[in-house]
Amino acid sequence: MSKKWYVLHTYSGYENKVKTNLETRIETMGLENNVFAIEIPTETVTEIKEGGRRKESEKKVFPGYVLVRMELDDRSWAAVRNTPGVTGFVGADSKPAPLTRDEYNKIMKRTSHEAPKKTSTNLEAGQAVKVVSGPLAEFDGVVSEVMPDAGKVKVMVSIFGRETPVELSFDQVSCI
Repeated sequence: MSKKWYVLHTYSGYENKVKTNLETRIETMGLENNVFAIEIPTETVTEIKEGGRRKESEKKVFPGYVLVRMELDDRSWAAVRNTPGVTGFVGADSKPAPLTRDEYNKIMKRTSHEAPKKTSTNLEAGQAVKVVSGPLAEFDGVVSEVMPDAGKVKVMVSIFGRETPVELSFDQVSCI
């Protein structure tokens, strides 16, 4: 038998509860030699609030899913499958499909400290905004593109009567 990573489907919002339930269940059923690790992949996201305030928070990479490293046999499968909050394994019902090493590495790369930080905002294309800082402060414009990974927004600003695209950071604009 080999130790492999499997993906559990859970009720959304119950990921931490499932992890706790699983850890307790593994201990009480003596499955420490079958179930080795439980991961809930998270990443740090910076949200831009009204007025350009930044708020960092941890968000689940895959809400409703938990990763479990285990040796799959009838006992461990039944114990994990019947844990409160678990709706099933990802893969066929009769035989869950383990993650490949590549898939696991891709998932965990998003959770590492070297991973680029994500930025989220409530800005969207077509929205009217006011530039609040920088050389174009006090200009009004319309969002033409939102680039969350870069933490930037492209705004069409009217300069000398001509629409000009300007790339700004999220904290340089506020909704009108």
